[in-house]
Amino acid sequence: MPFHPRHPRSCAPRRIGAVAAVCVAAAVALAGCSDSESGDDASSIIRTTTNIAGAGVVGNNRDTVGLCPALAPLDRTGVEGDTRPVGHAEGISVIPADPRRIVVLDAAGLDASCAVGIWERVVGAATLDPYFRGDGDQPLYLGTGLASVPSVGPVGAPDIDAIAALDPDLILGSDSLGPDTYDSLSAIAPTVFTATGQNWKDTFLQSAAALGRGQSGFDALASFSADAERVGREIDATQTQASVIRFGADSIEVDGPDSFAGQVLAEVGVARPQSQRGPDFSIDSDDLAPAEGDIVYVRFSGPDGESFGREVMNSDAWHDLGSVTDGRVFAVNDTVWSGSGVVAARAILADLSASLNAYVS
Repeated sequence: MPFHPRHPRSCAPRRIGAVAAVCVAAAVALAGCSDSESGDDASSIIRTTTNIAGAGVVGNNRDTVGLCPALAPLDRTGVEGDTRPVGHAEGISVIPADPRRIVVLDAAGLDASCAVGIWERVVGAATLDPYFRGDGDQPLYLGTGLASVPSVGPVGAPDIDAIAALDPDLILGSDSLGPDTYDSLSAIAPTVFTATGQNWKDTFLQSAAALGRGQSGFDALASFSADAERVGREIDATQTQASVIRFGADSIEVDGPDSFAGQVLAEVGVARPQSQRGPDFSIDSDDLAPAEGDIVYVRFSGPDGESFGREVMNSDAWHDLGSVTDGRVFAVNDTVWSGSGVVAARAILADLSASLNAYVS
């Protein structure tokens, strides 16, 4: 069944032709193409000016100055003297109630350290591929506050000696590192591993609790949920079926509802195409029909992913998609949309506000 995207306040049909092109030009000139008595204002149609292979780029001007807030109050729940027990993927660790020197080994923990304002106590962090970084070692979307935190090796393969040299009193990571790495880290300092594959909110709350700010974590999630509901109403999210695609070096992956991006879109109320309402799956470049949506969000896994993505997005099969013909494809930040945490989730909210009802210029 063909998609029927909601063209916001526009007279353009599903497939943009000569008449629609005139309408778009009129919109740019702020001349409405609908009945003026309807109050239609073509200036309400958001347009982009930067693109990758025809996809409008969203979030490239994200303001991150002062993004991480001041230190949240210490949560006294469970504190026994100067420590507190915290249950996690590898058991129970007795950690400092108010940690002072923190090493973070995954994106979720780093996001949480920003969200609860304890980022200034992060003395080291595992780093992503340079393609995703800002001016320093850490992801750009987390802003200037964490940019200067030194690297302790790549995510997934931390440098144990470098971590030990920092003399941390808490190490926060993920069980994807494995039990042997956990044992090595626990010999340096109390270590908390979150569970891979759980709901991103559970991971965030577990990280916030380990950082001594569990209540602030709950408050941050409640605030996010309220804002997600508000944004969903403002952009009439339920009326648009959004496709979410990730290009690897030689692969095309489709995000399902259980992915981080999928969970955030669901909370905002954005609908998904029928083909994307199950688990994540892969598609072939010669059969791109499952990528179709009223709007398509694409992202790239590093420079090789961008190179392959450009190749696919310049193909005839890609240009056969109605969303491409309509100018409804947007490129988003892979670190954000593949991330985990309330700061990343809020960045997706901003991206949706800027693009869900937009056309690519």
